Amino acid sequence: MLIKLQDVTRIYRLGVERIHALDGLSLEVGQNEYVAVMGPSGSGKSTLMNILGCLDRPTSGTYELDGRLTTRLGAAALARVRNEQIGFVFQSFELLPRVSALKNVELPLIYARTGWRGRHRRAQRALERVGLRERARHRPSQLSGGEKQRVAVARALINEPSILLADEPTGNLDSTTSEEIMALFDQLHREGQTIIIVTHEASVAVHAKRALHMRDGRVFSDLPVDRDPAIQAALAPVPTAPAEAPPNAQEGRTP
Repeated sequence: MLIKLQDVTRIYRLGVERIHALDGLSLEVGQNEYVAVMGPSGSGKSTLMNILGCLDRPTSGTYELDGRLTTRLGAAALARVRNEQIGFVFQSFELLPRVSALKNVELPLIYARTGWRGRHRRAQRALERVGLRERARHRPSQLSGGEKQRVAVARALINEPSILLADEPTGNLDSTTSEEIMALFDQLHREGQTIIIVTHEASVAVHAKRALHMRDGRVFSDLPVDRDPAIQAALAPVPTAPAEAPPNAQEGRTP
């Protein structure tokens, strides 16, 4: 099992109040799964992603990533896990504005212990993988929203991570560009990439194979997307009122 969370809690203190962002959550995700995480604001989605991405630690419980118990790792070891095993894609792209797309993609290699040799070539291949070979020298200000997100995906993939975590990756994109980005995620999944994506849009979630719905820090629904009633209902076509029948040709005539 690639990901295994067991009885994970995350409690934040706000003055004297204790907020249970995650409340005894257990979850398993296998290699090459494609999972959508959904739920209302405050349901624990972002906290779950922070735990999965080793950006935060559980208050209690355990998180095992690819057979390694991350909850026992120190700060330096967790930083290596984030850099080498986890790829992040954010809604706001998080690109450095003053450097090229190629330099943005190279960034994780600069912090990695390996990968210094040939990093330009590796970054170029990553950009080619997302269809941006000809835009490598362009800065973010010279790229469209969809191109910026493709650069972010290339950067996330540069170290061949175990999992790709995407937090509302289409939130700043129009519907046409969103579909293009989701087609890219579909392609990555077909190539074997494990993907976990947070979204509130059924049109995005339907690209995944499995949907988790969260509420009050727990998973209350875990179903294949094609059997998830909430997603299927949201995607169902809206019925239209029947067209009004034309008036009878004889109506209103005096016999």
